Parts: sequence; structure tokens; C-alpha cells
Amino acid sequence: MQRLDIEQLEPEAYKAMFSLENYLQNTKLSKTHLELIKIRASQINGCAFCINMHTTDALRLGETPQRIFLLDAWKETELFTEEEKTILAMTEEVTLISQNGLSDATYRQAEMFFDKNYIMQTIMAIVVINAWNRIAISTKKTI
Repeated sequence: MQRLDIEQLEPEAYKAMFSLENYLQNTKLSKTHLELIKIRASQINGCAFCINMHTTDALRLGETPQRIFLLDAWKETELFTEEEKTILAMTEEVTLISQNGLSDATYRQAEMFFDKNYIMQTIMAIVVINAWNRIAISTKKTI
């Protein structure tokens, strides 16, 4: 059972979160990268609501079921490009920030593939989905 509805109780906070989401939709981040970030962070955080939403979105955008099925084992497969693997490493390290944070090695790898704005947009995408995960899990948002 859902505990609270952020949109109803704190509409300004909800609107602010959607402003960040709208910002992300207007960045240079590829839709594939954005959905991989959202799904992987949601897997790590155990947010069923967000996993369901973003896997559905990814499939609609042309992502393959096989890549989604193997996303939590991305290091053991060749289904993801080096750029995608870098995005996924960043997602894991920022989502699990208390472990070691975004490592220098991963950051240097990101610099090989992306410009500074793309790196910052990636970090913002990771931050935003982690915030949404925390809202959904704390309020017991259901599918």
C-alpha cells in the first residue's frame, strides 16, 4: 500500500523533480544511455516501480529484451558498447557513492568517450533517478 503521494502533498517538490526530469530530456544524453542509467540504478536500489517503468520505456524506444535481462550482469557480456559500459560503471559508482564514489579510473574512461558536459549530464541523470528511487521506495509506490 502506498504511504504518501508526493504529487498531492508536496506539489512544489514534485514539480521541482519534474523540472530536473525535463532538463534531462533536453540534454545531449542519448535515450539509450538515459534508460540504461535509470534501469541500472533502479535495480541497485531495488525500486520495482522504477524498474517496471523504465524497462517498459526502454523497450518502447527499441531496446532489446536480452540487453535488459542481462543489464545487472553487464560486465560479463559483450552486448554493451564500451561507452555504455562506462555509463553503467558511472551509474553503479555514483549510486553506491558511500563505497568509493566515482573512481578516478572510471572518470578517466568517461573522458575518453564523452565531453565534460556529457559527463556532467550523466552524473545528473544518475542523481535524479536515485532521488526518484528514494521517493518511490519511501512512499511504497506500487506498480
